[in-house]
Order: sequence, then C-alpha cells, then structure tokens
Amino acid sequence: MNLSDSRTAGQADGRLPAKGTPAPAAPAPRPATPLARLSAAEAVFSTIRQDIESGAVEVGAKLSSEATLAGQYGVSRSVIREALRSCNALGLTVTKTGKGTFVVANKVANDLTLGQYSARDLNEARPHIEVPAAGLAAQRRSEDDLKQLRGLMEEMLGENDPESWVSLDAAFHSIIARASGNKVFESVVADIREALAHQSETLNMVADRRHASDDEHLRIIEAIDAGDAKAAEAAMAAHLEAVSIALDSILNSTQG
Repeated sequence: MNLSDSRTAGQADGRLPAKGTPAPAAPAPRPATPLARLSAAEAVFSTIRQDIESGAVEVGAKLSSEATLAGQYGVSRSVIREALRSCNALGLTVTKTGKGTFVVANKVANDLTLGQYSARDLNEARPHIEVPAAGLAAQRRSEDDLKQLRGLMEEMLGENDPESWVSLDAAFHSIIARASGNKVFESVVADIREALAHQSETLNMVADRRHASDDEHLRIIEAIDAGDAKAAEAAMAAHLEAVSIALDSILNSTQG
C-alpha cells in the first residue's frame, strides 16, 4: 500500500466551464507538497486505527518500527510519527522511548490524552481563561501585538506543513494571552501550550478542523483589531465551542 499520492495534490476546484466555451485541458499534475503529507498521515492513521479497532492488531501487540511502517505505506517517517501521535492521543496506543509503540486498547478512550492534560481538562478550563483574555486583548493590544497576530495568521494560512501549523496555532493563543496584559492568563496559556498543540494535531487528523480554525482565528483577530471586547470574547467563545464539539464527535462516534 503506497500513500505517497495524496487526494489533496492537484485537486481541481470543481467549477464547470461557462456554457458554450470549450472545456479547458486537464492541468498537469502538481509536484508533491507538504500538504500531501497531511493526507497521507490521515490515511495511515485511519488504516492503523481500523486494524486496531477490528482486532486485526491485538491489544498488547507491538507495532512495526517507524522505518518499517514508512516502507510499508510508501511515506516518510514524519508521516508515520503524525499518525502514531494521533493513535496515542485517542488512547489506542502508547509509545515508549527506545521500545516502540504498543496497542493498549481496541476502542477510543473516554477522554483524549493531550500531553500532560486531557481534552476534558482543557475544555473545562479554556473558556474561563481565553475568553476574557481575548476581551482584554481587544482593549489593551498594542500595534506590535496586532502586527504579530496578523503576521502569524498569514503564516498559518500559507503553511502546508501540519506540524508547523499546530505550532503556529499554539503561538496564536499565547500571543492573545500576552496581549491581554494579564500575567496570570499569559502564564496559564504558556503552561498548556504543548497540550494545545497536541489537541490541534489530533483534531486536524481526525476531524479535519484546520480550515475551520483558520476562519475562526480570523474573526478573533478582526475583533481584537477593532478594539471590540465583546466581539473578541464572542469570537473566542465560538472557536472554543467548535473545538469542544469536534472533540465530542470523536469520542461519541466510537462509544457504545
């Protein structure tokens, strides 16, 4: 099974030519890009997850090495690492340094493990921290804060590497907390930054959240730029609610 050819590479926009005009020639295939790597990681993750949940790979079994899996699927080792991190986050596997990755469950856990915190921990805490932080950021942000947010958003919109995008996503929330001028908010968001990156990665892999997140982030920036505290709070609340719903959908789709 070779997944090096992604469903996203060279994808057409789906529009038909105007009536009476000849159909355009088929475009030449685009060269592979890092965006293709995300789709390959999704496919690898889906296959490994299906094998585990179906019992084809039993609980207690050790998965093949990254190098072996990379050769099996025809992808890079970084693709395999992305897929395995999502399996770990769902509670299906555990990776032990120097020993490998082991299957520990054949169904998704009741909660997701995101670094040192769980999805439930984050969902309960973030609205009490990041919503008021966004409101304060709208009132207190400096021109330098706005410049950083705009620049970061431009990077996120143009970033094709999934690992780089989740790092930028975590930085986005950190900048807003800092712009709030509240050291407690800034410190707490810095503390959960790694967990936020794990959460973004899992949601992008399992629930295809990336483009929706980009849109939500833009609305948050617009409100902060406008100095509208209520709008900034509402935009951040809507973003966090969408994240919570996506996480619930991952868990609920595998329960029962």
